[in-house]
Amino acid sequence: MTIHPPTAPVAPAAPAVAEGPPAVRLMLADDHRMLREGLRRSMTEQGFSVVGEAADGAQAVDLAHRLQPDVVLMDVTMPELDGVGATREIRASLPNVRVVMLTMHADEDVLASAIRAGASGYLVKDCSTEEIASAVRMAASGETALSPQLAASMLDEVRKLDQPATADEERVITRREEEVLQLIANGCSTPEVAEQLYISQKTVKNHLASIYQKLDARDRTQVVLQAVRMGIVHLD
Repeated sequence: MTIHPPTAPVAPAAPAVAEGPPAVRLMLADDHRMLREGLRRSMTEQGFSVVGEAADGAQAVDLAHRLQPDVVLMDVTMPELDGVGATREIRASLPNVRVVMLTMHADEDVLASAIRAGASGYLVKDCSTEEIASAVRMAASGETALSPQLAASMLDEVRKLDQPATADEERVITRREEEVLQLIANGCSTPEVAEQLYISQKTVKNHLASIYQKLDARDRTQVVLQAVRMGIVHLD
């Protein structure tokens, strides 16, 4: 007779654990390393997955394209490219990536620029960790978050955007910028523009950077085409 060893009792299967929603993938952009480190620690403690850090605006744009986070926590004042410019570029090419901006001061002009650039949130840096976390979560879900002291300014800005422009407001760029842009449309190089307008080449480049931002263009060809469509310049 064959004797079989006793069968070990089978442990009951563990109950399935319901998984929560995946952590929001967060990218940080600030030129101050200590602030980035502090934000990384605090945001990780709040349950976010910090997937990358950028030290300037240009790096933020490049990193956003490579990582495609859910939200970018963006400083306003940075080298190479400021936070507003970086936000505009990210939102133009990565519409699903939300941006929450951080600033040292409640500057209404910068707020207006940030809104136009597509920022989903705008906070002053003296707000609490919980307020930042809340703003990031709201941005990830498609909502807009502002520091309380900036809410009234945003409402005013939205009203301005909804109102018809007056004759003065219809001028998108300055008269000097129009002169620069018309010469560019005529095929002039930067040195030629500087020579004809009796200004430095650096001033020409500064005017062009301002024009690119105002007309939401990335290069000379694009800015000229946009200006022609808007009736700002004319091609001979």
